[in-house]
Parts: sequence; structure tokens; C-alpha cells
Amino acid sequence: RQRLLRGLQRISSSPTLTQLGRPRASSSPYGMHGTLSCVSLASSSSPFGQPSTSSSYFSHVSTTDGSSPPTSIPGSPFPEFSQYNGIESVLAVRKVATAISMPTTAAVPAEIRKRTKVFSLWANMPHEIKIHVLSFLQPKELVRASRVSKDFYDMCFDGQLWTCFNASEFYKEIPAESLAKIIVSAGPFVKDLNLRGCVQVEHDKRAEIVVKACKNLINATLEGCRNFQRTTLHNLLKTNVKLANLNLTGLTAVTNVTCKIIATSCPQLEMFNVSWCQHMDARGIKLVVEGCHKLKDLRAGEIKGFDNRDVAEALFETNNLERLVLAGCDELSDTALRIIMHGIDPEIDILSDLPIVPPRKLHHLDLSRCSRLTNQGVKSLGYLVPDLEGLQLNGLTSLTDAALEPILNSTPRLTHLELEDLSQLTNSILSEHIAKAPCAPMLEHLSISSCESLGDTGMLPVFRACTSLRSVFMDNTRVSDLSLAEAAAMVRERASLTPLPSTSRPVVGLNLVVYDCANVTWAGVREVLSRNAENIKPRRVQGSSAVTLTPAPPSEIISLKCFYGWQMTVDEHTKRVLRGDAVAASRLERKWADYMQANEEAGVTGVGGRRRRRRAREAQQVHANEEEGGPGAVPGRRRARTAGCAVM
Repeated sequence: RQRLLRGLQRISSSPTLTQLGRPRASSSPYGMHGTLSCVSLASSSSPFGQPSTSSSYFSHVSTTDGSSPPTSIPGSPFPEFSQYNGIESVLAVRKVATAISMPTTAAVPAEIRKRTKVFSLWANMPHEIKIHVLSFLQPKELVRASRVSKDFYDMCFDGQLWTCFNASEFYKEIPAESLAKIIVSAGPFVKDLNLRGCVQVEHDKRAEIVVKACKNLINATLEGCRNFQRTTLHNLLKTNVKLANLNLTGLTAVTNVTCKIIATSCPQLEMFNVSWCQHMDARGIKLVVEGCHKLKDLRAGEIKGFDNRDVAEALFETNNLERLVLAGCDELSDTALRIIMHGIDPEIDILSDLPIVPPRKLHHLDLSRCSRLTNQGVKSLGYLVPDLEGLQLNGLTSLTDAALEPILNSTPRLTHLELEDLSQLTNSILSEHIAKAPCAPMLEHLSISSCESLGDTGMLPVFRACTSLRSVFMDNTRVSDLSLAEAAAMVRERASLTPLPSTSRPVVGLNLVVYDCANVTWAGVREVLSRNAENIKPRRVQGSSAVTLTPAPPSEIISLKCFYGWQMTVDEHTKRVLRGDAVAASRLERKWADYMQANEEAGVTGVGGRRRRRRAREAQQVHANEEEGGPGAVPGRRRARTAGCAVM
């Protein structure tokens, strides 16, 4: 015990510990004028301003009569710390006077000081700036931030942040109460409302809350709200007179009465989508067209009653439509389509035998699956739609080349053409009309899927003339490897005109679909893969008048959809090219070609059959390892034999 006390005394007297103490507060928390300290560091520069003394700060209290030492120190604020049973010495307590230079409070840590400054900056920030900062958050993030405090709650549900409410991204996760609460909080600030797929609003009370809160809507999408009540929908339409875009796809509550309300209450309507609304017909479309004079986009897929002459005449008289979607309207006849284009009893030009009517303003027209249409009706589009950019005639099985000739000759702005499942088309429509049409240099999308009569004779001229193609669907046709090679050459020529910076990577320039084509072999697929990974040698260096041959990767490649047995290899090859690893892509293409060649040789009978089959198994194993593990060591013959990947 004596040695311990002497050690503590020696430590307390060391001058090297003078700066380790933190200054204490000048005011005593125990109601005393000074500060009580059990241990005081002795030095001339003491933070408490006390001069150093030679006396010990621990006094040894001994008793000569054998009595026990006192169990507590009188006047100590911590009496429990001074109780030592059987100890003959206690720590003496010395009163330290308060220095004049001593700080009034303890220093706040630096981390807390920084947070306090940031919080003060946010608290002193104007409300408008706070709202602007919060406007960069997504809806989910705003809801999470509202839990910080009451002030954040009020700001996060400010109507200015919810002018555009799109629930299509999280409609499965948000509860019905939260959805209704957000819409009510936003109130009249909501201008764009997208409740696509939100089945939570099917309850009558929740739907009424939405209707009462939203009175300034400009864009409204209720697609997927199948059980939306009719009266609630009508109230919503009556209270939003500024509606410009309305999507009611598939709603069972939509009837001809709904269309009448729209015609009288929404004069600013520009886009109207009522596709697959089963409880209405074309007479409702007629009311909307006649009442909404600014209507430019009309989508009425699978709506009945379009054989009505009055409806067709109303569509002709408006002549404001830029997009007309009538896909799946089985009752649309040749007569009705002719009235939509020509009107009733138009004046005919003697020289051209064409009706003298104003040209239509249509940019996009979709007549897919209108089974009653024939050549006579489709021909009426010729020379009357000069601004047409997209035309979809999928599923009109009775159409021939004669129906498309006048349209292709008079649509110089056509960029999208879909002719799927037109079995009576011939190669002449491709080689003689599409390849030589005024729209050939601008054509970007072409679909001839399931046109079983079309092949290389028609597609080769198209790839040579239509150099802006971005997607071509040729599945279930007679095209062969020649079309793939021509497409690869077209993309390669187009890529050579746009130099690729050294820091950039290639992008997909052409989407090519050739699955279920019996004449397409692995050799044609390999040609596309090889061109994708091969560097382009002819390249004009900028800033120089001479042509320098500098190898560089192509700026565009082909994304290929082919036979499902080859698709995994094609996808892996495309992935490597897009990330800039042309060496690995070339290695994969070479090993896959070896495997395909060995596989073909394995099926040949005669001398050396066992050797060819063994070589096919080894090639298959090498190709499988390349796809799974990327670049690596080529497995030996013994590993290939024991892998169990026999090719029969």
C-alpha cells in the first residue's frame, strides 16, 4: 500500500503531465465557489492558475492508536469514492481557486460544431430555396425525408413538390392511405397525375378523395384502374377543364356518356386514349372529335362501330389529327377508310384520277389487324399523307404490292414501316419500291416478319439504299447469310464516317432479328460477330488533308437476335464489344467457330470419324469454358474427355 501511494505521488509530481488536463468550468455544479479536485497536476503553467508546490498532493494519514482511518472525507462532493475499508490512508482533497482566464463553458467538439453550423444554415434558408433543394428528390426520398422532423414533414408534403405525381414506378409498394394522403396534401398543385396500375384507388372513398383534391389536372393517366367507378370518373372530368392529355385505356367505366362529358368539359384536350374500352363505341369518338377542336392524338384500338359513315365523315372534317391508332378495329371497312381520307363524293382530278381534297396532317397511322381492309381501302392513303412518318399495316393478310406502291411513292418523310404477316408481298416491293422510294435515305425501322415470300433478292437492295436503318425485323422469312453480310457492311461503312474518340465505346447501331430463318447459318452469324469486333482501318485523321490508315474500333455494331442455341454466345460477344474488350470478343468468336466447324465434321461418316468426334468434344469444352470464365488457360485433352460434353 505504501509503495502504491508513493508511485501515485511520483506520477502526480511529474512536469510532463501538465498539459493533459482539460480546463473545467468556472462554476461548480455543486453550489460551491471553487472547484473540488481529487487530483491536481502540479506545474507553474497549471490550467487552474495555481503555483506549483513541493508538498505532496496525497497526504498519508496514519493512526497511532490502531484505530481505523476515517471512511469518508468531510466536505467531499463524492463521498462514495473516498471509502476504503481497511486502508490507512486516504486521498486528501484540496480546494482550487478559479482562475480569471478560465473559459466559462467547456469547449464543444469540432464535429458537433460543424453540424450545428449546417443546421443553422438550413434553418435560416428561405422557404423557396428549401423547396427548390427538395425538388431534386424522388417521391420515395421525399417520403423518407418527411420523417426527420415536423418542419421537414411540412416541407416534403408541400404541393409545389408534387406538381407531377407519377406512381407507375412504385404503385405496388405504396399503401392506399399514403397514396391518398400525398394527393390530398398536394391538392390543386397536381398537374400531371399518373395512376397507371394503382389498384389502391379502386375503393369508392379513396377515389373520391383523389377527385376532390385534383382540380387543375393537365395530364391524367388512369390506365389499369379497372374498377374505377363511373360517377367518380365523371366528377373528375367535370372538375378538370384544363385537361390536355387523357389516358383511359382499358377502363370499364368509360361509356359514350363519358365521351359526351369530355366533349363538353375538356375543350383543351389534345391526346385521347380509350383503347380496349369495351363499353363504348365509335359514336363516343365522334362526340369527342366534334367537341375538342384541338385534338391531335386519337388512340381507339379495338373499338367497335368504325364502319359508321357519320364517324368517318367527322374524322375527315376535323383534319387536325396527327396520330390515329385504329389497331384491332375489325369493323373498319374500305368504305369507312376511304371516307376518312377522301370524304363523301369528292371532286376527282381528270388527269391524276385523285380526289381534290386537302392533304391529311397525319404523322402516324396504325391500321394493324383491321381484318376487313383490302387493297381498295389502303390505296386511298396514296398522295394524301405527305407528312406521314410511321405506318403500321401488320396482319392485313389480303394486301399486295399494289396497295403499297402509291403510299411509298408519296411519303418522303417515312421513317417507320411495319408490314408483318403480309404473306402476299413479293420481293419487288422491297427492291423496286422501298429501295427506290423518296423515303429510303430516311427509313430507320423496317419490319417484314412472317412475310414468307421475301428473301435476299429484296433485302440486299434495301440494305444498300436505306443507310439510316436502326432496326430490321426479318424473322420467319427466306433471308440468308447474304443479307447478314450486307447489313454488316452497311453498318461498317456508316461507322467509318463517324470517328470514335479514344475514350468512347461502341454503341448498338442496328438491331437485327433473324431467328426462325431456315437459310441463316452459323457462318452468317459469325460474319456479323467478326465485323463487330474488327477494327476499321480506313480512317481520315482530323486536321490533316491526307488519308491515314489508322486501325480503330467501330463506333456502331449490330445487336443480333438469332437461333436460340447460338444466342448466348452472340450476347456474350456483344457484351464484350460494348465494354471495349475486342480481344476477348475475337477470341470467343474464333473458339465458337472452331466448335461449330468441329461439330459439323463430327457428323460426317467415314474414315477418321472417331478423331473428328473427339475434336468436336474438345472444341465444345473450350467454347463452354470461354463463355463461363472468360479468358483463361485452354483445357487439355484429358479434361475435355472427362467433362462429359459429348457431341453426338
